[in-house]
Amino acid sequence: MVVMAELPQNKKRRIYTITWVFLVTALIVFMIIFLNREWVYDWYRNVSYKPTEEMARIRDGLELTEQGEFLFNSAQPVLNEAEQFNSNCRRDESEVAVLGCYTEKNIYIYNITESELDGIRELTTAHELLHARWARMNENEKNVLMELLAQTLETNQDYLEEEINQYDESERQEELYVRVGTEVKELPEALEKHFAEIFKNQDKVVDFYNKYITVFRDIKSEMDSLLSEIDALKIEIETKTAEYQDKYNQLEADIVSFNSCAEVAGCFSTTDEFNSRRAALLARQNDLEALNNEINRLIGEYNARINEYNSDVTESRKLQDMINSNSRIERVF
Repeated sequence: MVVMAELPQNKKRRIYTITWVFLVTALIVFMIIFLNREWVYDWYRNVSYKPTEEMARIRDGLELTEQGEFLFNSAQPVLNEAEQFNSNCRRDESEVAVLGCYTEKNIYIYNITESELDGIRELTTAHELLHARWARMNENEKNVLMELLAQTLETNQDYLEEEINQYDESERQEELYVRVGTEVKELPEALEKHFAEIFKNQDKVVDFYNKYITVFRDIKSEMDSLLSEIDALKIEIETKTAEYQDKYNQLEADIVSFNSCAEVAGCFSTTDEFNSRRAALLARQNDLEALNNEINRLIGEYNARINEYNSDVTESRKLQDMINSNSRIERVF
């Protein structure tokens, strides 16, 4: 039997075929990666992220879904102390307290550890996580959500609108999305389903918000109440002081008149008239003294309310300092 050698051109054809298949496969892979580069980048950051023990505890406290954990790890949240936080989170807002930021695909959280504001880091992390979610949505998804968010804003206008209006027009839609997702429990069913893609229990996130914000709302409510009391007391003191001054001046004039009459023989027709007019003057004097005591009591109450208010101002400033990373820098130096 004669074995025929393979013709050279067949070898070349096979090599060309293999090369062509490899190039086409490589091109397809490249196109897939290119078209999904955002997801590939997120995947890489997800698998490479190693949270600190504290950051992992915060993540667990948020009870994230699988998609939520992927987003969390992709954004690689870190806790920052004041100086580092100010470097990472540049702020342009003068009215808005900056507790965290999502910038260049990274989440930075100001590390507030005071027990009075327990839960604030979890809430801030959830807030920034939704900024990361918004950044990954296309315009069609955002437009669908905006109709639902507008409905939610209308039913929660008393406090949401004030918060949203602190932002530039270009930021308000995104901020509304983030705040609704972290601050409102009663949502349209479609919105509940949307946020359920990230949080297993969105109500728990809102509880973190309520726990944190209630501290500020309670002290503001107390200060407002004290101001009302102080204003009312001030008006009452001024009114009674004016009344006292008028009655005092009139009594002084009547006493002078009485004493002058007593020095003139026959001015009082009888002893009973003298005693009666004298008793009336003494009664007015006693009433005036009672009015003076009442004014002093009101002044004491007024000063006590002022002291309470000033104490609340001090406490409020302390709370504001806790969430103001710039104030920490000032204290350090």
